[in-house]
Amino acid sequence: MKEVVLHDKTFVKYISSEQIKKEVKRLAEEVEKDVSDIPVFVITLKGGFMFGSDFAKAFKKPALFDFIRVKSYINTESTGDVEVILNVTENIKDKEVYILEDIVDTGNTLEKIMALLQSHQPKFIKIVTLFYKPEAYKKNIPVDFVGFEIPKKFIVGYGLDYNELGRNLKEVYQLKI
Repeated sequence: MKEVVLHDKTFVKYISSEQIKKEVKRLAEEVEKDVSDIPVFVITLKGGFMFGSDFAKAFKKPALFDFIRVKSYINTESTGDVEVILNVTENIKDKEVYILEDIVDTGNTLEKIMALLQSHQPKFIKIVTLFYKPEAYKKNIPVDFVGFEIPKKFIVGYGLDYNELGRNLKEVYQLKI
């Protein structure tokens, strides 16, 4: 499938499932070298569910997993407001915490998640993202582990959506202009 139509927009294939699988494996191996204790991986929902699942399967050391759900997009634009829908339930006090983000764009969502998690007093928090848009990023929070650096264009697939459609695509597609 070279193109996909979701609602009123057309998207073209951008990153293959093979490239994604390879990058997820590489990220898991990098983080394995970084941990010194049993880490807590916080998967951001809804978009991070595929990345989080594949990362968990690729990560070879013991680990805990939890979820956080926030919402910040309407259509193809970040609203600038971040709504918390589900907070972590795992005790992360004094734990090594790694946020598994599907995508880091403006950083507004990341900033909100960091503030929430820091209130639980973890040992540290590091960010692992599959996709990173450096041109769009407006925050000073370090992004510790990056899969793909991509341009400031809207993407769907592999958990990412356009108005809730496209999450189940195994490849990533970019908005056709």
